[in-house]
Amino acid sequence: MAYDEELAERIRAVVAGEAALAERRMFGGLAFLIAGHMAVAASGQGGLMVRVDPDETEALVDGLGVEPMEMRGREMRGWLRVSDDAVRDDAALTEWVGRGIAYTRSLPAK
Repeated sequence: MAYDEELAERIRAVVAGEAALAERRMFGGLAFLIAGHMAVAASGQGGLMVRVDPDETEALVDGLGVEPMEMRGREMRGWLRVSDDAVRDDAALTEWVGRGIAYTRSLPAK
């Protein structure tokens, strides 16, 4: 499955004007990087992949639209999968994208 182009456009609208922003196709999706670190992506499996503080991962999982990111059967602390339904409205999308950008900005530039 290819990533959702409409979701990618909505993400672009949120990240417009961010310094050190780059887009890169990764993992079947479209990733948005800040200073070389992936912050958020329109996932090739639908919804978002969002980078968060690893210590906040469990608290942010709600079992409805926000799940831990898994890769090859392993949970990836600091990464969440946010469903399409959880970012259907612009306010929710802005919140999740902002969370990913805020955490990524706290990392040293690559």
